[in-house]
Amino acid sequence: MTLRIAINGFGRIGRTILRQLLTSRTDAGIEVALINDIAPLDMCAYLFGYDSIFGPFPDAVCADDGHLVVGAHRIPVTQTTDISTLDLADIDVVLECAGHAKTRDIAARSLMAGARNVLISGPSDAADKTIVIGANDDMLGDHRIVSNGSCTTNAEAPLVRCLQDQLGLVSAHLTTIHCYTSSQPMVDAPRGDMARSRGGALSMVPTTTSATRLIRQVLPDLKSQLSGAAVRVPVASVSAVDMTATLETDVTVDGLNAMLRKVCPGIIGAIDLPLVSSDLRGRPESLVIATPETMVTAARQVRIFGWYDNEWGFSARMIDMALRMAAR
Repeated sequence: MTLRIAINGFGRIGRTILRQLLTSRTDAGIEVALINDIAPLDMCAYLFGYDSIFGPFPDAVCADDGHLVVGAHRIPVTQTTDISTLDLADIDVVLECAGHAKTRDIAARSLMAGARNVLISGPSDAADKTIVIGANDDMLGDHRIVSNGSCTTNAEAPLVRCLQDQLGLVSAHLTTIHCYTSSQPMVDAPRGDMARSRGGALSMVPTTTSATRLIRQVLPDLKSQLSGAAVRVPVASVSAVDMTATLETDVTVDGLNAMLRKVCPGIIGAIDLPLVSSDLRGRPESLVIATPETMVTAARQVRIFGWYDNEWGFSARMIDMALRMAAR
């Protein structure tokens, strides 16, 4: 059976999801039945066809009579600010990628329009549950409005869960080294956070991360054992997690790397070469462990470093979660 989805909000994540479905995930059994975005359709087509991070799309892209045409695919596009005004009775999952589903009434609009499920592409207290594959996906249940968390939460939570389940976790601190995003100005300009008011492409910016709070929601049994911080860095894509942790079990570098390779396939990956961030662009895993960076001190204190493509990997988890929601 084909899963019918709608993408509400055709920004970075919405466009990346569609790129994957039309290239690397063509076997997923998913049909994009509708896109809704308030931007002009010709602009949507242009930004999908020419991407500064992932390059030009490898097929013809154009706008035609209310449709986004990509190769042989002709996808209807609407431009409403209130998705509840649409008829979504044939939609299995709405991928809520507009970034506005912060309140319950907005998050539930797709259900009001007839859709069966809503998956939010970011943190949202309006969701029934925040679910991260590899961390707490056993809690999905029959929740109809689900948050997929953040890209960083998807990178960190499976790693924390893995260490707790396999070795026992006494405490951990996670530093996110994150590329700049649209929440930062490109030149100095006022923001609520003074450091984040500085030009995002010009400096490394120490800041906080919402992932710390979200991991504590996803893994509440570990909330007292975790801390986190972030540094925004002047690169356009691919971020990293630098974790130090104290374990309950003695480990070696080789033993720890071997465990990380096998415990969560497809979600946690691994590389043995001394790669740099741009080499990890387009990787679909939530986190890719850089095994040469793994360290062990006094048998139980460890350092683990991993990369994640904060757009491509997160979009891959959106697709995976939509499939799980529809299969219930």
